[in-house]
Amino acid sequence: MHILGVIPARLASTRLPRKVLREIAGEPMLAWVYRAARACARLDQVLIATDAEEVMGFARSRSFPAVFTAADCASGSDRVYAVAQSIEADVYVNIQGDEPLLRPEHLDALLEPMKRPEVEVATISTPCVPELVNNPNAVKVVTAANGRALYFSRSTIPFDRDEAGNVQYQKHLGVYAYRKSALDRFPNLPSRKLEAVERLEQLRFLENGIDIYVTSTPFDSIGVDTEEDLRAVEQILKNQQDK
Repeated sequence: MHILGVIPARLASTRLPRKVLREIAGEPMLAWVYRAARACARLDQVLIATDAEEVMGFARSRSFPAVFTAADCASGSDRVYAVAQSIEADVYVNIQGDEPLLRPEHLDALLEPMKRPEVEVATISTPCVPELVNNPNAVKVVTAANGRALYFSRSTIPFDRDEAGNVQYQKHLGVYAYRKSALDRFPNLPSRKLEAVERLEQLRFLENGIDIYVTSTPFDSIGVDTEEDLRAVEQILKNQQDK
Protein backbone atom coordinates (compact mmCIF):
# COMPACT_ATOMS: atom_id res chain seq x y z
CA MET A 1 0.00 0.00 0.00
CA HIS A 2 1.53 3.30 -1.13
CA ILE A 3 0.89 6.15 1.32
CA LEU A 4 1.45 9.77 0.33
CA GLY A 5 1.60 12.56 2.90
CA VAL A 6 0.46 15.97 1.66
CA ILE A 7 1.02 19.20 3.60
CA PRO A 8 -1.41 21.89 2.37
CA ALA A 9 0.42 25.19 2.90
CA ARG A 10 -1.72 28.21 2.06
CA LEU A 11 0.03 31.53 2.66
CA ALA A 12 -3.07 33.75 2.58
CA SER A 13 -4.39 32.84 6.04
CA THR A 14 -6.63 35.54 7.49
CA ARG A 15 -6.33 35.33 11.27
CA LEU A 16 -2.54 34.91 11.24
CA PRO A 17 -1.10 36.10 7.89
CA ARG A 18 1.75 34.05 6.38
CA LYS A 19 1.57 31.69 9.33
CA VAL A 20 3.15 28.65 7.65
CA LEU A 21 6.36 30.65 7.20
CA ARG A 22 6.30 32.34 10.60
CA GLU A 23 9.35 31.49 12.67
CA ILE A 24 8.93 29.32 15.76
CA ALA A 25 11.91 28.56 17.98
CA GLY A 26 14.31 29.45 15.17
CA GLU A 27 12.57 27.60 12.32
CA PRO A 28 9.64 28.37 10.01
CA MET A 29 6.49 26.53 11.04
CA LEU A 30 6.42 24.56 7.80
CA ALA A 31 9.87 23.12 8.50
CA TRP A 32 8.70 21.69 11.83
CA VAL A 33 5.69 20.06 10.14
CA TYR A 34 7.63 18.64 7.20
CA ARG A 35 10.37 17.10 9.33
CA ALA A 36 7.88 15.46 11.68
CA ALA A 37 5.94 14.00 8.76
CA ARG A 38 9.10 12.77 7.06
CA ALA A 39 10.09 11.00 10.30
CA CYS A 40 7.02 8.74 10.05
CA ALA A 41 8.26 5.49 8.52
CA ARG A 42 4.78 4.56 7.29
CA LEU A 43 4.68 7.44 4.80
CA ASP A 44 6.28 6.49 1.49
CA GLN A 45 6.46 10.10 0.36
CA VAL A 46 5.77 13.57 1.79
CA LEU A 47 5.25 16.74 -0.22
CA ILE A 48 4.04 20.29 0.29
CA ALA A 49 1.05 21.56 -1.71
CA THR A 50 0.86 25.33 -2.05
CA ASP A 51 -0.53 28.16 -4.16
CA ALA A 52 2.20 30.62 -3.13
CA GLU A 53 5.50 31.25 -4.87
CA GLU A 54 7.07 32.26 -1.54
CA VAL A 55 6.22 28.89 0.00
CA MET A 56 7.50 27.12 -3.09
CA GLY A 57 10.73 29.10 -2.88
CA PHE A 58 11.17 28.13 0.76
CA ALA A 59 10.56 24.47 -0.07
CA ARG A 60 13.17 24.57 -2.82
CA SER A 61 15.68 26.21 -0.46
CA ARG A 62 15.32 23.25 1.92
CA SER A 63 14.97 20.57 -0.80
CA PHE A 64 11.45 19.79 0.44
CA PRO A 65 9.36 18.27 -2.38
CA ALA A 66 6.54 20.66 -3.30
CA VAL A 67 3.86 21.16 -5.96
CA PHE A 68 1.67 24.07 -6.99
CA THR A 69 -2.10 23.77 -6.52
CA ALA A 70 -4.82 26.24 -7.46
CA ALA A 71 -5.43 29.29 -5.27
CA ASP A 72 -9.17 28.59 -5.18
CA CYS A 73 -8.89 25.30 -3.26
CA ALA A 74 -11.48 25.82 -0.54
CA SER A 75 -10.01 23.46 2.05
CA GLY A 76 -7.06 21.25 2.83
CA SER A 77 -9.02 18.27 1.54
CA ASP A 78 -9.56 20.03 -1.78
CA ARG A 79 -5.82 20.72 -2.03
CA VAL A 80 -5.01 17.06 -1.33
CA TYR A 81 -7.55 16.08 -3.98
CA ALA A 82 -5.77 18.36 -6.46
CA VAL A 83 -2.49 16.57 -5.75
CA ALA A 84 -4.19 13.20 -6.20
CA GLN A 85 -5.10 14.10 -9.78
CA SER A 86 -1.45 13.84 -10.80
CA ILE A 87 0.24 11.67 -8.16
CA GLU A 88 -1.03 8.13 -7.59
CA ALA A 89 -1.28 6.58 -4.13
CA ASP A 90 -3.52 4.14 -2.29
CA VAL A 91 -3.90 6.38 0.76
CA TYR A 92 -3.46 10.16 0.99
CA VAL A 93 -2.67 11.80 4.33
CA ASN A 94 -3.75 15.40 4.86
CA ILE A 95 -1.19 16.96 7.22
CA GLN A 96 -2.11 20.53 8.10
CA GLY A 97 0.74 23.00 7.61
CA ASP A 98 -0.13 24.82 10.85
CA GLU A 99 0.54 21.86 13.18
CA PRO A 100 4.16 22.40 14.30
CA LEU A 101 3.71 20.02 17.26
CA LEU A 102 3.01 17.15 14.90
CA ARG A 103 4.92 13.99 15.76
CA PRO A 104 5.33 10.65 13.93
CA GLU A 105 3.18 8.96 16.58
CA HIS A 106 0.20 11.05 15.43
CA LEU A 107 0.53 9.65 11.92
CA ASP A 108 1.10 6.09 13.12
CA ALA A 109 -2.19 6.29 15.06
CA LEU A 110 -3.95 7.90 12.11
CA LEU A 111 -2.95 5.12 9.72
CA GLU A 112 -3.84 2.23 12.01
CA PRO A 113 -7.52 2.01 10.90
CA MET A 114 -6.47 2.06 7.23
CA LYS A 115 -5.32 -1.54 7.63
CA ARG A 116 -9.03 -2.39 7.52
CA PRO A 117 -10.24 -2.39 3.90
CA GLU A 118 -13.69 -1.06 4.81
CA VAL A 119 -12.24 2.16 6.29
CA GLU A 120 -12.25 4.98 3.74
CA VAL A 121 -11.45 7.97 5.97
CA ALA A 122 -9.60 8.16 9.29
CA THR A 123 -8.59 10.86 11.75
CA ILE A 124 -7.33 11.14 15.34
CA SER A 125 -8.34 12.60 18.68
CA THR A 126 -6.74 13.17 22.07
CA PRO A 127 -8.16 13.61 25.58
CA CYS A 128 -9.39 17.19 25.89
CA VAL A 129 -7.89 19.18 28.74
CA PRO A 130 -10.52 20.79 31.03
CA GLU A 131 -9.73 24.37 30.01
CA LEU A 132 -10.58 23.58 26.37
CA VAL A 133 -13.80 21.62 26.89
CA ASN A 134 -15.98 24.72 26.39
CA ASN A 135 -13.70 26.39 23.84
CA PRO A 136 -15.30 26.38 20.36
CA ASN A 137 -11.85 26.46 18.74
CA ALA A 138 -11.20 22.99 20.19
CA VAL A 139 -13.38 20.67 18.11
CA LYS A 140 -14.83 17.75 20.02
CA VAL A 141 -15.71 14.32 18.61
CA VAL A 142 -17.87 11.47 19.85
CA THR A 143 -17.51 7.94 18.50
CA ALA A 144 -19.18 4.56 18.52
CA ALA A 145 -17.52 1.67 20.34
CA ASN A 146 -15.72 0.64 17.14
CA GLY A 147 -14.19 4.11 16.63
CA ARG A 148 -16.67 5.31 13.99
CA ALA A 149 -17.27 9.03 14.37
CA LEU A 150 -20.83 9.88 15.32
CA TYR A 151 -20.36 13.66 15.24
CA PHE A 152 -17.81 16.46 15.36
CA SER A 153 -18.74 19.77 16.98
CA ARG A 154 -17.40 23.04 18.31
CA SER A 155 -19.91 22.60 21.11
CA THR A 156 -19.25 20.49 24.18
CA ILE A 157 -20.26 16.95 23.26
CA PRO A 158 -21.42 14.77 24.85
CA PHE A 159 -23.51 16.97 27.14
CA ASP A 160 -23.07 15.94 30.78
CA ARG A 161 -26.72 16.35 31.76
CA ASP A 162 -26.39 14.98 35.29
CA GLU A 163 -23.08 16.82 35.84
CA ALA A 164 -21.49 13.57 36.97
CA GLY A 165 -18.08 14.93 35.98
CA ASN A 166 -16.79 11.62 34.64
CA VAL A 167 -16.97 12.35 30.91
CA GLN A 168 -13.70 12.04 29.02
CA TYR A 169 -14.08 14.56 26.22
CA GLN A 170 -12.08 13.95 23.05
CA LYS A 171 -10.50 16.81 21.12
CA HIS A 172 -10.23 16.29 17.40
CA LEU A 173 -6.80 16.76 15.83
CA GLY A 174 -7.02 17.91 12.22
CA VAL A 175 -5.08 15.31 10.28
CA TYR A 176 -6.83 12.88 7.97
CA ALA A 177 -6.15 9.77 5.93
CA TYR A 178 -8.27 9.10 2.84
CA ARG A 179 -8.47 6.10 0.63
CA LYS A 180 -8.33 7.20 -3.01
CA SER A 181 -11.98 6.25 -3.58
CA ALA A 182 -13.20 8.58 -0.82
CA LEU A 183 -10.93 11.45 -1.82
CA ASP A 184 -12.13 11.28 -5.41
CA ARG A 185 -15.71 11.70 -4.23
CA PHE A 186 -15.04 14.64 -1.89
CA PRO A 187 -15.23 17.62 -4.33
CA ASN A 188 -18.56 16.44 -5.70
CA LEU A 189 -20.19 15.79 -2.34
CA PRO A 190 -22.82 18.43 -1.59
CA SER A 191 -21.98 20.77 1.26
CA ARG A 192 -24.91 20.48 3.61
CA LYS A 193 -26.29 22.38 6.59
CA LEU A 194 -24.17 20.94 9.41
CA GLU A 195 -20.88 21.62 7.63
CA ALA A 196 -21.97 25.21 6.99
CA VAL A 197 -23.18 25.80 10.55
CA GLU A 198 -20.18 24.26 12.33
CA ARG A 199 -17.65 25.33 9.68
CA LEU A 200 -16.11 21.84 9.79
CA GLU A 201 -15.22 20.23 6.46
CA GLN A 202 -15.14 16.68 7.90
CA LEU A 203 -18.91 16.86 8.41
CA ARG A 204 -19.31 16.75 4.63
CA PHE A 205 -18.26 13.10 4.72
CA LEU A 206 -20.64 12.22 7.56
CA GLU A 207 -23.58 14.12 6.09
CA ASN A 208 -23.15 12.23 2.83
CA GLY A 209 -22.92 8.76 4.40
CA ILE A 210 -19.13 8.26 4.38
CA ASP A 211 -17.86 6.99 7.72
CA ILE A 212 -14.82 8.45 9.46
CA TYR A 213 -12.91 6.29 11.94
CA VAL A 214 -11.12 7.90 14.87
CA THR A 215 -8.09 6.66 16.81
CA SER A 216 -7.24 8.29 20.14
CA THR A 217 -3.65 9.27 20.86
CA PRO A 218 -2.15 10.52 24.14
CA PHE A 219 -0.13 13.15 22.27
CA ASP A 220 -1.85 16.53 22.11
CA SER A 221 -1.15 19.18 19.50
CA ILE A 222 -1.95 22.86 18.89
CA GLY A 223 -3.14 24.08 15.53
CA VAL A 224 -1.73 27.58 15.13
CA ASP A 225 -4.38 30.15 14.21
CA THR A 226 -3.47 33.16 16.36
CA GLU A 227 -0.47 34.96 17.82
CA GLU A 228 -1.37 33.41 21.18
CA ASP A 229 -1.20 29.93 19.65
CA LEU A 230 2.15 30.80 18.09
CA ARG A 231 3.61 31.89 21.44
CA ALA A 232 2.29 28.79 23.22
CA VAL A 233 3.80 26.45 20.64
CA GLU A 234 7.11 28.31 20.66
CA GLN A 235 7.39 27.90 24.42
CA ILE A 236 6.70 24.16 24.16
CA LEU A 237 9.29 23.68 21.42
CA LYS A 238 11.90 25.76 23.25
CA ASN A 239 11.33 23.66 26.37
CA GLN A 240 11.86 20.51 24.32
CA GLN A 241 15.07 21.93 22.85
CA ASP A 242 16.41 22.76 26.33
CA LYS A 243 16.02 19.20 27.58
